[in-house]
Formats: sequence, structure tokens, C-alpha cells
Amino acid sequence: MTVARISLSLVGVVGVMAVALAGATIWLLVTQPVTVADAVAQGEVSPLVRALGAALYEAFQGLLKYL
Repeated sequence: MTVARISLSLVGVVGVMAVALAGATIWLLVTQPVTVADAVAQGEVSPLVRALGAALYEAFQGLLKYL
């Protein structure tokens, strides 16, 4: 494989991960606004990261049900 193919593959993977993270963040803003507001107000990101991880895990489980 050439360097161009590897870099395009890497950019694709990073892009997919960024889209998934952005989508999960928007989903949290809609479904759990209190958690997001508390995390922003207190300056603590651990509850937000925990909720974001749970949302991504549930989405991944839902995708695996169809496979």
C-alpha cells in the first residue's frame, strides 16, 4: 500500500469517529439536557464523558443486533 492510501484510510477512520462523537453529543443535548448543563456549569466533564460513552455503547449494541 502506498502512503496516499494509508493516509486516506486514516483520514476516513478519524472522520467517521468524529461524526459519531458529534452525533452522540447532539443526542445527549436533546435527551439529557440537565446532565449536559450541570457538566458545563460545574466545569466537570466526567459526567458528560460517562453519558457520552453510554450513548455510544447503546448505539453500537443496537447496530450489532441487526448484524
